[in-house]
Amino acid sequence: MASIRIIPRLDIKGPNLVKGIHLEGLRVLGDPDAFARYYYENGADELMYQDVVASLYERNSLHEIVRKTARQLFIPLTVGGGIRTLTDIRDVLRAGADKVCLNTAAVRNPELVRAASRAFGSSTIVVAVEAIKQPGPTGRYEAFTENGREATGLEAVEWATRLAEMGAGELIITSVDREGTGLGFDGALIRAIADAVSIPVIAHGGAGCLDHVIDVCQQGHAHAVALSSLLHYEFITHPEYQPPGAGGEGNTHFLRSGRTFSKIQPTDLPTIKAALQDAGIECRPMLVETDAR
Repeated sequence: MASIRIIPRLDIKGPNLVKGIHLEGLRVLGDPDAFARYYYENGADELMYQDVVASLYERNSLHEIVRKTARQLFIPLTVGGGIRTLTDIRDVLRAGADKVCLNTAAVRNPELVRAASRAFGSSTIVVAVEAIKQPGPTGRYEAFTENGREATGLEAVEWATRLAEMGAGELIITSVDREGTGLGFDGALIRAIADAVSIPVIAHGGAGCLDHVIDVCQQGHAHAVALSSLLHYEFITHPEYQPPGAGGEGNTHFLRSGRTFSKIQPTDLPTIKAALQDAGIECRPMLVETDAR
């Protein structure tokens, strides 16, 4: 297996970095630029920006954030949310993204995946599969859109296989049931898809500690891991972190307290990479010099 990539995921609402549970109940954490720079300086392999309100406007609103990040941070950047057409993809790439992430548009028009991979190269096209395990003995996972709110009727593993066949370069698999909970990845879901496709699979949703990251790589066969809470709640404990102002949307008392959800044991990128290496999992070395923290 190639080196495991660690990808901080930054969910963006307007000018703010936000974080929720099950992709809902968003809590404002602060300035996404500060988080992105911190992760870059601490060894992130890539960054992922997701416009979480793009579905309301059917367009991606992150172009300025993308331009600024691309000028200052020199690692691959994936951008998702509200990307519906080849023109949308071209605009985001011109703003400075290296990859785009599709979900709703791919469900509505699967041929967009094929057309996009031909126009821009399959390595540029990431498709998200937001999956929810359905009740009953079958263990079936259904793919959803709109941050896990809209059912598609598509079985998640079958849908992932179709996406790979149509030219997707990577898949990011989110367990909506686990996302933001700190209860661990849905290893069965990740492994089922990773074993069914020949393209890289990014695990997302549920990481609460180092062991969860190690397990999804070893047992879930993930090629990369996208992390939010585990990293965000570590950064907010640092002196350089500036929480939203008193008049902002964020719960400033919660943020300044340094508390997190009880199931999450925050950690940083160097610690994660060291733990992976200690477990015999190859991961990429630090890409930039950092101060000891």
